[in-house]
Amino acid sequence: MNGPASCRLNRAPPRRWPGLERKEVMANIKDYVVYNEEVGRALKKGRPVVAFESTIITYGLPYPENLKVARGVEEIARKNGAVPATISIVGGKIRIGADASTLAFLADPKNRGGIAKVSRHNMAAVIGAGGHGVTTVAGTMMICDAVGINVFVTGGIGGVHLGARDTFDISADLREFEKSKVAVVSSGVKSILDIKLTLEYLETCGVPIIGYKTSDFPAFYSRKSGFFAGTKASDMKELAAIVKASFALGDSGLLIANPVPVKSELSSAMISKLVDKILKAASPSDIAGPKYTPYILGRLHEMSEGKTLKANIALIRDNARVGSMLARELKDDEK
Repeated sequence: MNGPASCRLNRAPPRRWPGLERKEVMANIKDYVVYNEEVGRALKKGRPVVAFESTIITYGLPYPENLKVARGVEEIARKNGAVPATISIVGGKIRIGADASTLAFLADPKNRGGIAKVSRHNMAAVIGAGGHGVTTVAGTMMICDAVGINVFVTGGIGGVHLGARDTFDISADLREFEKSKVAVVSSGVKSILDIKLTLEYLETCGVPIIGYKTSDFPAFYSRKSGFFAGTKASDMKELAAIVKASFALGDSGLLIANPVPVKSELSSAMISKLVDKILKAASPSDIAGPKYTPYILGRLHEMSEGKTLKANIALIRDNARVGSMLARELKDDEK
């Protein structure tokens, strides 16, 4: 399977890599990273850049909605004054920014079998083998931190799974917040996860949680989970000031919780009932390991007659708006 046309290589030096000196960073990463022209130019000139993950394109949304959303969020970023940087791995190279052919390649369901979901634990294996991959929240954060992109947008982060007291099933996304200095804009965590334990885990790790115009932590499809978000930012200037202070005071990332738009919100009680039905009917092989979230989201789409898909797309688009505004505000504040 062949990847899309190659991008122009721009060797903009990454900001830092934990545990390595700057010269070592440049020597170690430059052979693995390809910047598209738009992103490479923006990073060199200090313009606002906002990153997007690619797992949602290949595995998170059905075709052709996935391609429409991928194109759409990039346009939202540009309209709000930021340069979009969709991150993926193609032919063993980390792509910072995606051209039209890359997005089409990642979205095409025919290519899915040859595209790996890439997190920190398997990134080297995919790159070393010259393979293709789409980055999870953790994988995208890791790359953003390495190349100096400090705002990243996703739908929802992973978390502590239900029953984790017995299975120890905890998303690598949570650990990545301790390692990567990136502000992540999401609509909280999916209600299919243990929200209470997820928030407790992040607090234990010292990860700031900021509710954007909300004090109630969102539950992906629903605006409220019943759990305190931690801190509320009433507007974009306040949010940017908090992010700036967080970056100055520590080395961890921070989670910015932006609720799903009101008109697209779904009842948390309805989602919980559907999830219970799905779990009772599922075989162990259906929901084993990494299959858990994609399987449940797919069944939710079917059982809700497409309502969850519409809500998912709406929150992703709104997160793109908030993330690009934040990236721009942070750059404006530097002037």
